[in-house]
Amino acid sequence: MRETLAGLQEILLVAEKRSFTGAAAALRVTPSAVSQAISALEERLQVRLVQRTTRSVRLTEEGARFVARLRPAMEGIQDAFAALDDARGRPSGTLRLTVPRLAYRSLIQPVLAEFLERHPGIAVEVTVQDSLVDMVAEGFDAGIRLGEFLDKDMVALPVTPDMRMAVVGSPAYFATRTRPRHPKQLEGHTCINYRQASSGHVYRWEFEVGGRSLTVAVEGRVITNDGDVLVQSALDGLGLAFVLEAQVEEHLAAKRLVRVLKPYCPTFPGLFLYYPDRRNMAPKLRAFIDFLKAR
Repeated sequence: MRETLAGLQEILLVAEKRSFTGAAAALRVTPSAVSQAISALEERLQVRLVQRTTRSVRLTEEGARFVARLRPAMEGIQDAFAALDDARGRPSGTLRLTVPRLAYRSLIQPVLAEFLERHPGIAVEVTVQDSLVDMVAEGFDAGIRLGEFLDKDMVALPVTPDMRMAVVGSPAYFATRTRPRHPKQLEGHTCINYRQASSGHVYRWEFEVGGRSLTVAVEGRVITNDGDVLVQSALDGLGLAFVLEAQVEEHLAAKRLVRVLKPYCPTFPGLFLYYPDRRNMAPKLRAFIDFLKAR
């Protein structure tokens, strides 16, 4: 049985990290050991799973199909071992989370040390990315996203109140410009655009006027796909930015930024912790959910 399972963890990690070096680092072995394990697996299966070049490593077509079937099976095995630890009162394993930068700063970072102290058997891998991902395909246990971006087949738990956007600019920017009093007046302003990581489209600013939605395509000389760059560009006086209210609360309080068009910015569902609908939830995930609820 042990021989049958040999090399499976290595092929999954190579598929995830796309390198022998990354897989070796995760397993705390040498890249040579990973390569040998996969070579032995290929020889045993009589199928080439990995295409090796001097610069890259990628799965063959057969390898991709094999990994797609293997990943959920291995997750089931890991859950089975974790369940035994849970029965002994010790949830264990690596909890893999995908979260946007804002969620890491406001929700994960403040409590991570306490969570790890309470659960010494659990390791946490946090991938910070604002783009949407296929959680199941990429092997994440849970994620945090805005409610409007969640798939309907996910279990979702609110972890913040409703949120809203804010249009902000620096005092220096407004020193030579009139503050807009209606979203349509943005046409004469320099604005900082946001390119959505998932779709690649430039985001159209969304407002509510008289109970109806209004979207505005703004113009400007700066485009970014990063929320921090949006805020910093506004602080630098490069134009108006449309950002989450929570991102600029401190700057507004310190009067480093000025807010406009507040009555036209509606609220929307805030951040949610979400995960696949599994009948037997992994104990490590249950421990994390219970911890957040208690907080």
